[in-house]
Amino acid sequence: MKHTNDVEMLTALSEARQRLNQEIGRVIIGQHEIIEQILISLLSQGHCLLIGVPGLAKTLMIKTLAQVLDLKFSRIQFTPDLMPSDITGTEIIEEDKMTGARAFRFFKGPIFGNIILADEINRTPPKTQAALLEAMQEHRVTAAGETHALEEPFFVLATQNPIEQEGTYPLPEAQLDRFMFSLKVAYPTFEEELEIVKSTTADIDSDLKIALHRADILQFQQLVRRVPVAPNVVEFAVKLVTASRPINPDAPEFIRKWVEWGAGPRASQYLILGAKTNAILNSRPTPAIEDVVKMAKPVLRHRIIPNFNAEAEGIDTDQITQKLLESMV
Repeated sequence: MKHTNDVEMLTALSEARQRLNQEIGRVIIGQHEIIEQILISLLSQGHCLLIGVPGLAKTLMIKTLAQVLDLKFSRIQFTPDLMPSDITGTEIIEEDKMTGARAFRFFKGPIFGNIILADEINRTPPKTQAALLEAMQEHRVTAAGETHALEEPFFVLATQNPIEQEGTYPLPEAQLDRFMFSLKVAYPTFEEELEIVKSTTADIDSDLKIALHRADILQFQQLVRRVPVAPNVVEFAVKLVTASRPINPDAPEFIRKWVEWGAGPRASQYLILGAKTNAILNSRPTPAIEDVVKMAKPVLRHRIIPNFNAEAEGIDTDQITQKLLESMV
């Protein structure tokens, strides 16, 4: 699919989004907002952290997304005994049957996919987590002194189970910061659950069609970078992030009362990238402040660290973000 200009690409993206929602809707009931935010993250070249209890179809959702986007899907189940080489790949000695000569050959690990589901990332030790997070940052893997580039697009969705925290290895804040979004996968509504039970207990054929091809996704990722942003929108995003830091003398009183650490500069970057992507997904050529507001909770959820006062009062990051937005808008 080749487009002569960005306006044509906007139209094509809008049509592709409709096809995508239609195809995913044949398998996944509800979760429209989560699917939209995952798509925003993918087109922004970010990664997602999905938090939700087991049984909410997180794996099925991601597998379905990979199918309709014509991308290679790879699932890694994180366990306490998982080694870094189990993710990145390993070198094996191979013998040539003709000559008897032996040579090392690199066998690629499951990280060599387009959409990677890192299931229960907090179940594996820090060394193995670091192997995944390095690949997320660099888009390449180094093994035995050789660098292997990962195929683009490269998109990681890591899941965390908020219950059963015994024997887990929580991700440090510096590593959490590498995820563009932290998304809470909620329980379905009563009506959605009725539909889920009906569709999953019957023999229904769901032969999915491809809504977007790999080459198109790469083009749309480049389009996001070209989207112009008004100075006042960038200023709003940076003001919002800097106001979340209790060391900032201009931060609201409730930030100093409830927040241990505020968000870093990466939050400002992701707010703008997310706002740009949200705008073009809705056929608008440039983002507004409303687009930044929409991105605020998923971007700041894992970047604002509440203190003991907030925990004692039952105040979470989403409530702090909401209050921060209300103080600014």
